[in-house]
Amino acid sequence: MMRRAIHLLLFRRHARPGAKGWELRKNLGPEYLKILKVLDDYLEKLDLKVNVILEDEPGKVRYSMDELSPEQLSKARFFITLRGTLTPSEVKLIGWRIDDLAALAATVSYIISKGGRVPRKDVENLLKTKFPGWRVDVNLNRFLRYGYIGEDEDGQLFLDWRTRAEVDSKKLIDLLLGTEL
Repeated sequence: MMRRAIHLLLFRRHARPGAKGWELRKNLGPEYLKILKVLDDYLEKLDLKVNVILEDEPGKVRYSMDELSPEQLSKARFFITLRGTLTPSEVKLIGWRIDDLAALAATVSYIISKGGRVPRKDVENLLKTKFPGWRVDVNLNRFLRYGYIGEDEDGQLFLDWRTRAEVDSKKLIDLLLGTEL
């Protein structure tokens, strides 16, 4: 069963990685939460973890499986992410340029500093002070496509599901401010 759970969580079958709670219950049975907890313990040795987010609830970042009701668990998305951090040499292996990662960090931190929503033009102006204009457009579109940021119909950018799941916002802000963790 753990093997099946890993397949469901690692391999993308739809537009987003991982699986919804109802999919896991359907494929793993009613004891899927116990299987996921055992899997999470096993993945700890590999510096990975099972993450849970509610995609429709942008306020809260991550949850533990024990915090959610059965109805919320059914709608939640489960997937596997890093437990720790990457070394600089490992960062090269993920396929992103260092300046693209810097643009993502700047975008995420700017959105956080402005309360969670900011006009796209403001982010573009901020990034254009450090990066070429064509690169800013390419990066923002990539961040939108990959789910790191979202854009509403008013042109407001916000942190989307992937940032809430993969980025420790508090740690990012502490690193940028140079404070001790």
